Amino acid sequence: MGNLRNNNIIRIFFEYFPMILLFVSVMNDLDFNDVGIKYFSFNFSYILIFYYTLKRKEALGYVSLFIAGLFNDVIVGLPMGISSLLFLLLCGFASYLRNITLRPNLVKDWLFFLFTLLIINSFSYIFLVFIFEYDIDHTNSIINTLFTFTFYIFFTYIFHFIENFFVGYRNAE
Repeated sequence: MGNLRNNNIIRIFFEYFPMILLFVSVMNDLDFNDVGIKYFSFNFSYILIFYYTLKRKEALGYVSLFIAGLFNDVIVGLPMGISSLLFLLLCGFASYLRNITLRPNLVKDWLFFLFTLLIINSFSYIFLVFIFEYDIDHTNSIINTLFTFTFYIFFTYIFHFIENFFVGYRNAE
């Protein structure tokens, strides 16, 4: 077991796991908007960015988020820079919460995530409708926000389990 923890490949994978997962989710359009299930969609990228910015600030860099947003814009078909701006706003809100929090609390983080989702969706609506004159389906937007908010708890436990699984690798450094 000691040899496994000294393995550099595992350490590198742990260090870059959130960034790898973000780019895989962006490249595969892993926000579940187009899986064919009516009235089911959520944005996995928002959950990932908020969680890892809140819990492990060194996991995702601002430049990486900006580039991931550009890739997301190209794949989804949005005007260039919209997703990058939204990802950076999400990161900014999570950083703010991390800096003002004395004792972390999952419920408070979850409610602040809802507040952040509402702000980000408002900015997205303003940019896409008023500036770029896109047609937005409000029902899908509301469903996406509700499912993203709901699944934050589920993915928080999964990410927390992954972090605890790799904590031995981090301590072996």
